[in-house]
Amino acid sequence: MAKIVGGLNVTHVPYIGRAIANNTQQDPYWKPFFDGFPPVHAWLDKVKPDVAVVIYNDHGLNFFLDKMPTFAVGAAPQYNNADEGWGIPTLPPYQGDLDLSWHMIDALIEEEFDIVTCQEMLVDHAFTLPLELFWPGRHPCPVRTVPVCVNTVQFPLPTPARCFKFGQAIGRAIESWDSDARVVVIGTGGLSHQLDGQRAGFINKEFDLMFMEKLITDPLWVTRYSIPDLVELTGTQGVELINWLTTRGALLGEVAKVHANYHVPISNTASGLLCMEAV
Repeated sequence: MAKIVGGLNVTHVPYIGRAIANNTQQDPYWKPFFDGFPPVHAWLDKVKPDVAVVIYNDHGLNFFLDKMPTFAVGAAPQYNNADEGWGIPTLPPYQGDLDLSWHMIDALIEEEFDIVTCQEMLVDHAFTLPLELFWPGRHPCPVRTVPVCVNTVQFPLPTPARCFKFGQAIGRAIESWDSDARVVVIGTGGLSHQLDGQRAGFINKEFDLMFMEKLITDPLWVTRYSIPDLVELTGTQGVELINWLTTRGALLGEVAKVHANYHVPISNTASGLLCMEAV
C-alpha cells in the first residue's frame, strides 16, 4: 500500500512568483520568507515523495462565482498552468497520476463526498508556486501530482469540521491505494489576510501562530470555529487556512513538526510554512 510521508502547508501569494522570476529571494524584503525553506528541502530529499496531493483553492481558471464546487479532484494525465495576469511566468505542465486520482475519486464518493471530477484542469498560482518553493528550479517537477480544489471563495463554504473529515477521507484513500508510492500532502493558502474592504491589510499574528501549533497538537481545536468565526479572526481571504486543516486531516494520526516559519507581511498577507512528518 502507498505511504503518506507527511504534509506541507504554505502560502501561495502571487507576488512570490515575481520574486523567483526576478531572482530577488535574498533581497531584504524577501529573505526572511525564502530562508525558511532549506530545512524543508532537506526533509524532502530524505523522504523522497513520488506523488504530491495538492489541496488548494482555484482563483478563476476553472471555476468562477457562477459555478463553484465545494470539492473538486483532478483526473488528468497532466495539468497546464495559464497566464493569470499577475505578471508571473507561465510554468511547464505538471504530470498527473491518473491511478491515484481515480482511486481517490472512487474512495471519496464511497465515503459520501460529492465531488466534481475534472478530466481537464488548469492549475493556477495556488498550485504552482508551492511546488516551485518546495522543488525550486526543477522543471519538470520531480513528483507526479493530484490537484484537489476546496471552495474558499463563494459562500457557502465547507465548514472546518467538514474539511477535516474530507482530509481524513483523502488520507484513507491514499493509504488504501495499491502502490508502493510515497505521497506528500500539500495544503496552500493563507494565513490571515484581507485584500479588500474596511479591514484591508488585516493580519492576526496571534491566531495564526496558535493555529499552526494546534495543527500539530490538537487539530480538532480548529473545527470548533465556524466560517464566519474564521473570517472575523483571519480576514476574508484568511479562510484559505481550511486547506491547511484538510491537509492535516489527511495525515490521520499523530505528526511531528519538522520545521515552521512565519513572516509578515508578504503583499499584505501573513505567510506561513509548516512541515509535518507522519509518525
